[in-house]
Amino acid sequence: MHHWVLLATAVLVEVAGTSMLKLSDGFSRLGPTVGTLVLYALSFYLLALVLRSLDVGVAYAIWSGLGTALVVLVGVIFFGEELTAARAASVALIILGIVGLQWTQPA
Repeated sequence: MHHWVLLATAVLVEVAGTSMLKLSDGFSRLGPTVGTLVLYALSFYLLALVLRSLDVGVAYAIWSGLGTALVVLVGVIFFGEELTAARAASVALIILGIVGLQWTQPA
């Protein structure tokens, strides 16, 4: 169960890193640039720890897929990006794919 907490933390840290990447303005702002690098490094470290317990395909799908879905929400809520029906459906398909991978994982 500990690996799920680490994976959830890795996802949230990656989402924060991606948000900082947006704020870095193409790495032209020092604070957000350093934040991006530190947060991505921490997220990869946590993901590496998770890979001790979970299959790489499942762990990476969850990390990248949930990260993508959450970044879409961050974009809509904090950066004023548009959430169209097609984007919402696409995020739903990503989540469905993650669930499918988890359900089909060998015991």
